[in-house]
Amino acid sequence: MQERYAALLLVGAGGFVGALLRYLVTLAIPFIGTGFPFATFSVNLAGCFVIGVVSELSVTTSLVSPELRLLLATGFCGGFTTFSSYMYEIMALLRDGELLYVSLYLLGSVIGGIVCLYLGMQAARVWG
Repeated sequence: MQERYAALLLVGAGGFVGALLRYLVTLAIPFIGTGFPFATFSVNLAGCFVIGVVSELSVTTSLVSPELRLLLATGFCGGFTTFSSYMYEIMALLRDGELLYVSLYLLGSVIGGIVCLYLGMQAARVWG
């Protein structure tokens, strides 16, 4: 039971730091005249790099303990960007040869996400 609480604290602490850093990045890199979301783009790519390093080191070496992986991959990267977790899961499915699941996950997430965002906006207009 104590291990579960420790895991929750690690994920929460990492998520807190990741979320704060993400916010600071959005303050440092505002939309530049073009309307392109450079901050989100940068955060997504950086998060993918970090989760790639952490996950690979946790599997292939003893440099990253399960606790450090929880702190950095699940907590920090989860708070910094969920896109990195999404990409990691896609890569894991690809590594396992699950091309059908990769296709369903990619298309379902992108198309489903857009549809759900639109529906949420419509619901807010009805409720508001």
